[in-house]
Amino acid sequence: MGIIQTKDLVFEYVRRDEEGNVEGFTTAVDNVNLDIQPGEFIAILGHNGSGKSTLAKHINAILNPTEGTVWVDGMDTAKTEHIWDIRQTAGMVFQNPDNQIIGQVVEEDVGFGPENMGVPTKEIWERVEESLKAVGMYEYRKHSPNKLSGGQKQRVSIAGVLAMHPKCIVLDEPTAMLDPKGRKEVIRAVRALNQVEGITVVLITHYMEEIIHADRVFVMDSGRIAMEGTPREIFSQVDKLKRLRLDVPQVTLLAHELQKQGVRLPDGILTVEELVEALSKIR
Repeated sequence: MGIIQTKDLVFEYVRRDEEGNVEGFTTAVDNVNLDIQPGEFIAILGHNGSGKSTLAKHINAILNPTEGTVWVDGMDTAKTEHIWDIRQTAGMVFQNPDNQIIGQVVEEDVGFGPENMGVPTKEIWERVEESLKAVGMYEYRKHSPNKLSGGQKQRVSIAGVLAMHPKCIVLDEPTAMLDPKGRKEVIRAVRALNQVEGITVVLITHYMEEIIHADRVFVMDSGRIAMEGTPREIFSQVDKLKRLRLDVPQVTLLAHELQKQGVRLPDGILTVEELVEALSKIR
């Protein structure tokens, strides 16, 4: 069994009218099966309303399945006695860093989680230091979070989760509120945690360029898994991605259009460098 596994996962929201009477049910996640191995970098893509954020909240036991089962490191998320351990195992980072930052000083905020866990004071400060260094924010440890940029705040949020020593980090559209520079900062930090620290990463996003370095990609539509594969396999299907209302990186789209004009290029071009190299080999 992987570190995260879902079996026939279904989640339904209750729809109510203005008086609170039940009108019906909306299926947000529909029969999803995942098996994520320790150390993997998984990306889950989808347009707004596809079910990807609802799925993410099941991994942290914020939501419980209507049907089916979710296991985190072998623990059934529906069993209340496991919730504390599940949330330590799979840390969650949300869209808005202001919703997660509560300390007046960066290092105090990062130490809040371990302190609540009863970690000894000396070890808390060791964890704060290592976590801030891991996300490139150690030099800001004495700063007020209010003075930081959006990307810096989000990296502090990630450090706060990291200080609790989770085996897995789930990031629910962590760059949605950031500018391009902030997005790059956060994704660079997340990649380093995965590659250097070996932490399992589940990245929920609708920015296609953020998934290039993922091990596997799941594309969701109407609560179901519509596509699955490596980034290259996913990007090789430009027309299908468009039908799923997803943007494609400009370089991938350019390569696709060149292919349609008869230029012999490999499928699934991911970077400008790959495109330049492929074009240079054409005689």
